[in-house]
Amino acid sequence: MPPPEGMPPCEPGAARRLPKDEREKRIIEGAIQFFAERGFEGQTRELAKRLGITQPLLYRYFPTKDDLIDRVYQDLYVKRWQPVWEEWILDRSQPIDRRMKRFYKDYAASILTYEWMRIFLYSGLAGFDINNRYLTLIRDRVLVKLCGEWRHEFGLPDPTALPIGEAELELAWALHGAIIYLGIRHFIYGLKVPRNFDPLIEADIDVFLAGLPGKLAALTREMAAE
Repeated sequence: MPPPEGMPPCEPGAARRLPKDEREKRIIEGAIQFFAERGFEGQTRELAKRLGITQPLLYRYFPTKDDLIDRVYQDLYVKRWQPVWEEWILDRSQPIDRRMKRFYKDYAASILTYEWMRIFLYSGLAGFDINNRYLTLIRDRVLVKLCGEWRHEFGLPDPTALPIGEAELELAWALHGAIIYLGIRHFIYGLKVPRNFDPLIEADIDVFLAGLPGKLAALTREMAAE
C-alpha cells in the first residue's frame, strides 16, 4: 500500500551540513517512513541514499540497524504514549463507558496512522521485539487496569482478593483488537473505512459493555471456585 495522500515517498536529496540534532531528527523521520513503506527488509544503504547521505554517516548516528530500529520504536511508539490515558481509565468520578470512550478515541487518534500500523505489522513478520515490548505495555498499563475497573463497576471481587485471570484479559484483548482492526483494514488492507473513527469506537464499546457484566461475573465465579 502506498503512503497516504499528503505523504510523499522518501526521495534522495542533496546532503548538506546540518546541526547534529537536526540531522538525527531527519534520519529518524526518514527511517520511519522508509520502514513503513519497505518493511525491515529494507537496507540501510538504500535508506542512506534516500536521505541524501552516505552510509558511513548514517552509521555515525546509529552504528547498527538494530540501534536504528530501537530508536524508531522509541520515537514512534514510546513517545506517543500519554500517561494521562491511565489516569482517565482510573478516574472513578466518571462512568466506566465514558472513561473507556475517552481513552480509546484519543488513543486511536494517536496510533491509527500509516507509519504506526505498518511498522507494527512488519516488526511482527520480521521477528523484531517491537510488538512484544509494546503489547506488554498495553497489557500492564491498559488492559489490567480496565479489568480492575470493570470488576469495581459491576461489584465483583477486587483484584487484590482475586487476581485478574487470563480469561478476563482475553475479553480486554478482544475489545482492544477490534479497535486496532480499524487501522489494519485501512492502512494494511487498503479498504475504505469512515474517516472519523469515533462513532465506530463508541459503538464497539457500547456493544462490549452490554454483554460484559454477565460474562465477567461467570468468569470470576469460576476462578473463585478453583
